[in-house]
Amino acid sequence: MEVCLRFWIEMNGKSVMGRGGYEILKAIDEFKSISKASKALGMSYRFVWNYIKRIESVLGEKVVESERGGVEGGKTELTSTGRKLLKLYDDFERTLRSALNGVRGRVERVEGGRIVVSIERCVFNVGDEVSIFKPCDLPRVILK
Repeated sequence: MEVCLRFWIEMNGKSVMGRGGYEILKAIDEFKSISKASKALGMSYRFVWNYIKRIESVLGEKVVESERGGVEGGKTELTSTGRKLLKLYDDFERTLRSALNGVRGRVERVEGGRIVVSIERCVFNVGDEVSIFKPCDLPRVILK
C-alpha cells in the first residue's frame, strides 16, 4: 500500500498546470521543439499547443517562444516564466516526496550554514532526496 498525491498550480482559482503540463514544458525544454516534445510524450501536436495556450491564457504571459522554419527547422524555448513554472513544480514535488519519505524532526541548532536536526521518524534509503523548508518558503498551498 502507498500514499499518492496529485497537485497542480493555480492562479486566481484557475488551473495553470499539473503533472501533464510539467511533462510538456520539460520535454519542450529538452527537445527545443513542440513537435518533437509531443512525439516523445505520445501526444498530438494540437493537444500540446492548446495546453500551452491555455497556460498562457491563465497566466497572461508567454511560457514558450518559437522561431519558425529555416534550414534546420524552427525551435522553441521556454521563457523565464516557463522556467519558473518548471522550478516551482519540481521544488514542490521534491518537498512532497520528502514528506512522504517520512521526514519528521526538530531543528536543534543552526551553526553557520549547517542545520543540526534530530529526526523522530526516518524511512530513508541511500540516495533519497530530502527537502527542508519553512512554510513561508513555498507559495500558498491549499489542501482540498
